[in-house]
Amino acid sequence: MMYLAGSIVLTSYLTLAFKLCEQYHIRIFPAIIFNYITCVITGSVVNGSFPVNAETMQTPWFRWACLMGVLFISIFNIVALTTQRIGVAVASVANKLSLVIPVVLSVYLYNETVEGWKLAGVLLALAAVTLTCYPNASDAKKRQGGRWTLVLPFLLFIGSGLLDALINHVQQLYVTETNKNAYLISGFLSAATIGTVLLLFQYITGRIPFSIKDLIAGILIGIPNYFSIWCLVRFLKTSPWQSSASIPVNNMGIVLFSTLVAWLLFGERLSKTNWTGIVLSVIAIYLIAFGDTL
Repeated sequence: MMYLAGSIVLTSYLTLAFKLCEQYHIRIFPAIIFNYITCVITGSVVNGSFPVNAETMQTPWFRWACLMGVLFISIFNIVALTTQRIGVAVASVANKLSLVIPVVLSVYLYNETVEGWKLAGVLLALAAVTLTCYPNASDAKKRQGGRWTLVLPFLLFIGSGLLDALINHVQQLYVTETNKNAYLISGFLSAATIGTVLLLFQYITGRIPFSIKDLIAGILIGIPNYFSIWCLVRFLKTSPWQSSASIPVNNMGIVLFSTLVAWLLFGERLSKTNWTGIVLSVIAIYLIAFGDTL
């Protein structure tokens, strides 16, 4: 359960960190890129060496790691925008209710079952994400951001679901004790490479200046980010439950923990409709995880 607790706390920290970036006027995109560079360095230290080489690139999982890197950088930017424009709780729920996608795919890929209460949980999750993301009329940020901001949680829902499904698929088929760090570092390297090219272009063209604050923020986000994924992979590998239950349990903890901390630290206010969505999300995640035993 240590890996489960680590995944919950560290993943929640990442969402909350974007809220702090807004308060300290830190540019999100450079911070995200420095974060992935930090992930590569952190992973290499944990691994004892930089594991990506010509031999690594010939492995069957390397192309999946590259795709994971593309999803990493895309989803991280969407998480940041959702957190700053709508709130930590909404970002967390939209992000973690995406468990519907890997659960449904687990039926097709691994012959796991989704029926009865578990199926009810999947349907309830879709309603929950809609209610949680429903606009609050008193929320000035949403009005200023325009209606397009309401699309962000749904993009996050789809993207995060695909990422969870990818991580679960690769760890079931390819990840072992000997290559788990190489796989993670390859994914982070893919994100860092893409992001560095884009960031250098912005620096060279003068669109944004270099800031030491962005670098420091990237480091403070990057180290926990690496270990959040490391803990998730280890938890999925050692979990006593099927993946269709393990992912929901992990996500339920993240939703509850991040919402509570956002309320305590940032005083985030949610409407009754939003709170209804959060309560339904917890029920949905519980039904998906343990519906077979009810």
